[in-house]
Amino acid sequence: MRPVRDLPHALEAFDALDAALNGREPAIFLDYDGTLTPIVSRPEDAILSDEGRAVVDTLARKRPVAVVSGRDRPDVEKLVGIDSLTFAGSHGFDIRTPAAGVLTLEGIGDYTALMDEVESRLKAGLSEIPGALVERKKFSVAAHYRLVPDLDYPLFRSVLDRVLGAVHGLKEKPGKKVFEIQPAIDWDKGKAVQHLLGTLSLDDPEHAPMFFGDDVTDEDAFKALQGMNGIGVLAAPASDSDQGRVSAADFRVDDPDQVLDLLRRLTP
Repeated sequence: MRPVRDLPHALEAFDALDAALNGREPAIFLDYDGTLTPIVSRPEDAILSDEGRAVVDTLARKRPVAVVSGRDRPDVEKLVGIDSLTFAGSHGFDIRTPAAGVLTLEGIGDYTALMDEVESRLKAGLSEIPGALVERKKFSVAAHYRLVPDLDYPLFRSVLDRVLGAVHGLKEKPGKKVFEIQPAIDWDKGKAVQHLLGTLSLDDPEHAPMFFGDDVTDEDAFKALQGMNGIGVLAAPASDSDQGRVSAADFRVDDPDQVLDLLRRLTP
């Protein structure tokens, strides 16, 4: 883990990135929110631009490309709008490939009743807190606090702690102004990428897995790539180091616009 400021800028140090590829074809894995689109106050407002869609579509015609998002898979599929891609939603719990359809993942079952209970408790506890937003997903429930006044954050946090204490079989994943409550099973974006490399026959010396992400949950993928001779690209400004942020990524760019610039450079 290194301070974000110490990560080489992928566009400015593209020769170093190309050297890390070492002649291998990049297999591209993309986060959505904060990576392909800017972070916004409400999840429904994170819309991929026509330009961004064209960049990803052009790349996907030349390289293997998958989207690995915290959003529900059908949601991110609709937002991206490119049917030829592989999609992993709910932080990798729900995967669909164009060839095989929806994959059955060992150890991942039906958590509907568990997530129903979490959703009900969170909505009841957070209903009186201004700006608190509960977002139900198939395999998780997200509690957003981007719009919660600072004075109300301790109450917001206490509601989550009560739910986590009252309902067994849960884990919490922090993100940018959001907490994801998930089933407590050993699965994350890193394991999803590893699984996809095998499923898509990309786990060979000719391919270099590359993951693009911006958030804490993307660190699982960056760490996984370190054991696979892969390359992690963090979408975050150097100033994030001022808040003490560190990352397991190998390179960085500043924002989603520069992610698109880098994807253009990776398109043959």
